[in-house]
Amino acid sequence: MKKFFSYENGIVGLMALTFGVLFFDRLALNYLVPYVAKDLNLNNTQIGLLAAGLSLAWAFSSYFTTAWSEAKNKNKITFILSIVIFSVCSFGSGMAIGFGTLLVARLVMGLAEGPVIPLAQIFVERESSPSRLGINVGIVQAVGGALFGSILAPVILIQIAENMGWRTAFYIAGVPGLFMGVLAAIYLKNSTTESRGIKEKNGFNIKELWQYNNIKWGTPLACCVFGWWFATIPFITKYFTDVQGMDAGTMQKTMGLLGLSMLLSSLFFPGISDKIGRKKALLIALCLGIVYPFAVYFLNGTGIHLPAMFITYAMVGTIPLVAAIVPSEAVPNRLKAKAVGFVTAVAEIVGGVLIPAIAGGLSDVINESAFLWVATVLAVLSLFFLSKLEETKGKEIIE
Repeated sequence: MKKFFSYENGIVGLMALTFGVLFFDRLALNYLVPYVAKDLNLNNTQIGLLAAGLSLAWAFSSYFTTAWSEAKNKNKITFILSIVIFSVCSFGSGMAIGFGTLLVARLVMGLAEGPVIPLAQIFVERESSPSRLGINVGIVQAVGGALFGSILAPVILIQIAENMGWRTAFYIAGVPGLFMGVLAAIYLKNSTTESRGIKEKNGFNIKELWQYNNIKWGTPLACCVFGWWFATIPFITKYFTDVQGMDAGTMQKTMGLLGLSMLLSSLFFPGISDKIGRKKALLIALCLGIVYPFAVYFLNGTGIHLPAMFITYAMVGTIPLVAAIVPSEAVPNRLKAKAVGFVTAVAEIVGGVLIPAIAGGLSDVINESAFLWVATVLAVLSLFFLSKLEETKGKEIIE
């Protein structure tokens, strides 16, 4: 029982809940887009640009704010203020009167959210036992991104939107983060958050990072994984309702099922990577991801539509591997925070900014399903970059 309430488990729990409120806020627009698009007259290109704008701001802040925070030894205050600010920005989304004001609200939210994930992942790594790194990072992703962001968020937010309006849903989504900011201020120890860098090497270190093999090849791999997810998630609810004819209730349950897939896969693949290695776990998941768009498109109306989507959506469980575990294991201790921030930033720009904009534009110009085939191409391409990675499980980079 004492071990269960250890500081290691406490940090994992705190970071998981922080991830939860972050993804609840970030993904809220994706679930509310059928209501927002109708009220504000948004097309697919604008929907894609909203996702891209947030990701661009997130990417910039993810690396540069994290690097600044690490260099100045301000990790704790940066982490807390970021949580509070992105929570307040959810209220701004609910007050939007058009595409422009909504875009501004999402840009500010992205700037605030950027450093939260790299810092949280590093806090978890610093307090994790070596044999538990994969599962701990997976728990953070599963509880945060999956349970809160992909299971609870669509159920709660769509229900609120149906009964009280989409603006109220955004207002309610912003409340939990304020509590998490206070909790983080109380619980986080300075030994967890203090910088580990060498003062004379406190620059951005981009050139130095790129010299490590798993940063060089892991970065485009992360771009493909992020792009696979962001090519589909901004458009999938609208596709389910407008193209495949799902009613709000069915769409809500379908998104909840995909959220459950994310929950389980975010635990399974990082966890099993502790046993079989990072590359083998990634290979299994990426192969499933190739099939996901085909399951969405070709199996609609059949009895295996939902089960097939549930299984193949499991590629999303590789996000904690490519965004946190692979980059942190690729570099020495003093570069870990910057490595996670750098890979996340580039993956956000390519996978979260360019890909949704392209996928949205193609869906407007060619066909409503074009975003699915963009995801397929990215999943296939990810296998090439995976082949270039070195296995780093259990290895420590020493200068």
